[in-house]
Amino acid sequence: MDMIVKGRHMEVRPDVRAYAEEKVGKVAKILNSMVMEVEVELYHERNRSIDKNQIAEVTIYTKHPGPVIRARESATDMKAAIDLVSGKLERQAAKLKGKLDRKHMAKGTGLSEAAHIDIEAEEVEEPPVIVKTKSMELKPMDAEEAILQLEMLGHDFFVFTAAGTGLVNVLYKRRDGDYGLIVPKPG
Repeated sequence: MDMIVKGRHMEVRPDVRAYAEEKVGKVAKILNSMVMEVEVELYHERNRSIDKNQIAEVTIYTKHPGPVIRARESATDMKAAIDLVSGKLERQAAKLKGKLDRKHMAKGTGLSEAAHIDIEAEEVEEPPVIVKTKSMELKPMDAEEAILQLEMLGHDFFVFTAAGTGLVNVLYKRRDGDYGLIVPKPG
């Protein structure tokens, strides 16, 4: 497992780096051999009106075709932000591991019907459901026009066909106010 601890527009002190590696490393151990890479990004928000301006973002990349686990937390102190984000990641990792264990246990061991019911009874949360479906015409456009469309609609993301490539792209608004663009990579 590779772990990258980096600072955005700041230097990460060695003690904070070691603290982040220790806390986030514990979370990665929950997922055992599934974790390929962990990226920890630490930064502080420059807006003076925000009192919890120390931010820790962690992204855990699991082996393909596994999910990507991401969490972001903020606090008045960087170590406190790391504690909060590692707690959130622990819950996410335990939930994922539990789902995978139940899935493998139900598949591979030939459990009886009663055992299947017990496993299902343990799940407290209802899985999210699709409550609305929209269809739209994907008009070819460049990223600048997509930004304009995104702003006019007031949404957090916008799906469009890139004029140059003909591929479906997703433009999204980031928390820092900038934009992100998801471009498919032929696999």
